[in-house]
Amino acid sequence: MSTGIRLAAALAMLLAAAPSWADEPLRLLLDWKAGAERGGFYQAQALGLYRKHGLAVTIVQGGPGVNSQQMIAAGAVDIALGSNDFAALNLVKAGADVRAVAALFQKDPQILMTHPRDDVKSLADMKGKPIMISSMAVTSYWSWLRGTYGFDDGQIRKFTNNDGPFLADKRMIEQGYVTSSPYLIEKASGITPTVYLLADNGYPTYAGLVLVPQKTIDAKPAVVRAFLEATVEGWQSFLEGDPAPAYRLINEDNPDMTDEIDTYARQKLKEYGILQGGDAARLGIGAMTAERWKTFFDAMVAAEVYPPDLDYTKAFTLEFVNEP
Repeated sequence: MSTGIRLAAALAMLLAAAPSWADEPLRLLLDWKAGAERGGFYQAQALGLYRKHGLAVTIVQGGPGVNSQQMIAAGAVDIALGSNDFAALNLVKAGADVRAVAALFQKDPQILMTHPRDDVKSLADMKGKPIMISSMAVTSYWSWLRGTYGFDDGQIRKFTNNDGPFLADKRMIEQGYVTSSPYLIEKASGITPTVYLLADNGYPTYAGLVLVPQKTIDAKPAVVRAFLEATVEGWQSFLEGDPAPAYRLINEDNPDMTDEIDTYARQKLKEYGILQGGDAARLGIGAMTAERWKTFFDAMVAAEVYPPDLDYTKAFTLEFVNEP
């Protein structure tokens, strides 16, 4: 084979492997502020993985007052993160044609934490005791706690992102995230709280849902796939490689973050198998199954959160996941 023919063949292979688009713009809205819990996106950005896949991704922070469900339903962003299955199912209930295309977290990082104490050794022991939770929690995981552990609304104390009441009262129980809250409590007070991860006690929701409008899935499936491939590569690099590139971008977007906080969060993501445990261990990061979605939906129907005739299958698609 001549040199010219070999070069032509090599060029043809490169063109076949390259995306059929160039620098497709995508606005990604996070479900909260920048932090290691969103580290895979920042790692993909920092390492140029999105660009390698033909995408020009802009990461937009979430935070108080930012409703990612409303913004993705209104078309204000191209992709949004949903904190848990409620995000996708609420969109279905509202008539918005948006689906979860991946679940980056196999476990919701949501926890309840206590002071070290002898009268609480499990979630069941918390029945009847005061628990500080947010308004959003009342309409989400609290419904599961009521149905599964017999909690009642008389236990609820308002949580306003202020740890003061918890630190001042050893009887108080407080909500939190396993990736940050215990660290912040210990740094502020020297107290090492006892942590109860809801996911390890039967809470069946996914978390870190990648939400995409159905019209985008229909019109640009290759773009959706490219975004997920780059994102998964970013998460693998962030968890198993050097996370410093992501830390730099995270701290630029959110100066309240430090490498110490990010390192703690990254360690907990790995320790608890948040991304790589469960079905992701065999099906890859982002894995979802129809059976688990049904389990969650059935539990929420029993808790009277959703009507039994809601078509929960419109909340997700398995088209882009489960490819180890």
